[in-house]
Amino acid sequence: MMGEGAIVPVGQIEERILLIRGERVMLDADLAALYGVETKILVKAVKRNLSRFPPDFLFQLSKEEFACLRFQIGTSKKGRGGRRYRPYAFTEHGAIMAASVLNSERAVKVSVYVVRAFVKLREMLAAHKQLARKLAELERRLEGHDEQIASLVAAIRELMVPPPASRRKRIGFPL
Repeated sequence: MMGEGAIVPVGQIEERILLIRGERVMLDADLAALYGVETKILVKAVKRNLSRFPPDFLFQLSKEEFACLRFQIGTSKKGRGGRRYRPYAFTEHGAIMAASVLNSERAVKVSVYVVRAFVKLREMLAAHKQLARKLAELERRLEGHDEQIASLVAAIRELMVPPPASRRKRIGFPL
């Protein structure tokens, strides 16, 4: 979905949002590309203004997280042209703060689309939670029905069984 005069499609931003440590985040390289700067410029600006980035705005990936991420997205290993340091992950608020420390017109404009992408993902997640809640409620309602249907089938089967032959002698001519 492109808004009027959109610099970057919101869908393209959504693709770059990852779930790490239970947080929806964007990696420094992706954010730098969106803001039109090199990754090292973004990281330098963040480090110069570290007091603006509390842990709920920004965190650096652990070695294990970085190794898993490297495996998922196929980045090369250190020494083969890959990253030399573990990437930083920016939450929604951290991405906005990064735009403010970069002081570039493009960063300010793109930050609006970044916020929209995070909001859209939040809305989708809320819709999925509501759907999951409705499914759970439907399952609870149908739990008792399975037992009732099984007892009805058993009762019908009992009725289908022919009555036992009586031990009395039949009166009349045999057929």
